[in-house]
Amino acid sequence: MTAPLATESTALYDIPGPRTQQRHLVYGIISTILILALFGWLVHLLFDTDQFTAAKWRPFEYKGIQELLLRGLGNTLRAFAFASVLSIALGAVLAVGRLSDHRPLRWIATVLVEFFRAMPVLVMIFFIFVALKVQPLPALVAGLTLYNGSVLAEVFRTGVNSVERGQKEAAFSLGMRKTQVMTYVLVPQGIRAMLPTIISQLVVALKDTSLGYLITYEEFLHAGKLIASNLDYDLPFIPVVMVISPIYIGMCMLLSWFATWMARRQKRNPKTEAVDVAPAEPGTLLPGVQ
Repeated sequence: MTAPLATESTALYDIPGPRTQQRHLVYGIISTILILALFGWLVHLLFDTDQFTAAKWRPFEYKGIQELLLRGLGNTLRAFAFASVLSIALGAVLAVGRLSDHRPLRWIATVLVEFFRAMPVLVMIFFIFVALKVQPLPALVAGLTLYNGSVLAEVFRTGVNSVERGQKEAAFSLGMRKTQVMTYVLVPQGIRAMLPTIISQLVVALKDTSLGYLITYEEFLHAGKLIASNLDYDLPFIPVVMVISPIYIGMCMLLSWFATWMARRQKRNPKTEAVDVAPAEPGTLLPGVQ
């Protein structure tokens, strides 16, 4: 009984032998040493250039500086919230157009998706802000929505098409309309394949909110730039980066954790799991078979 299991587990790759395992261990140790050495070198440079002196960190004790950073963080989250919701909505609409049976609608959706995916985000933001004379926040949100919505449209379309074709045919054979098939069969099953990519694209949208400082939108990076350039404290640029960067990284990691949590939650959902069936004993008849 153990032989088939061992064969199945090694069908796609060979189990590394003792020498290979030892070689991988050596590679891992060397890589860890190199990473620690690089980190130590960077910390040494920071101390060598006096980046941890009290004079460069004292501005962060002032209430005005703290309020400026918090206001910038709030503006970043506000722009991200609007852009993420609108991007998902636009992506869903464009994906429906790409999947439509009507050729003109499918062509229009395809042209829009390909155009906005190819257009640089910064160019769209500047065009909306300068040419259309839109306020900074709507211009930033519109640019992020057009780009990320077009990317998410392809994610949604690919996720729906990844569902086994037999599921769609079985639903149509039961008399369901295309809207019902999409709503109750294809999307619920495809969402598990879409979710990691959706969250990854939302992380991109979160990071791209930093482009708002180029159109005078007072987001988090813009607040850090004001602190680093307008205060007479030996231009504490590096301390500002060391304060802002971990917050950006933390927000991105929080989104990634949310994607992982959602994926695990869906796997535990009884509606998405197959029912375990015990193997039939020899000579057992199936139900309804005499």
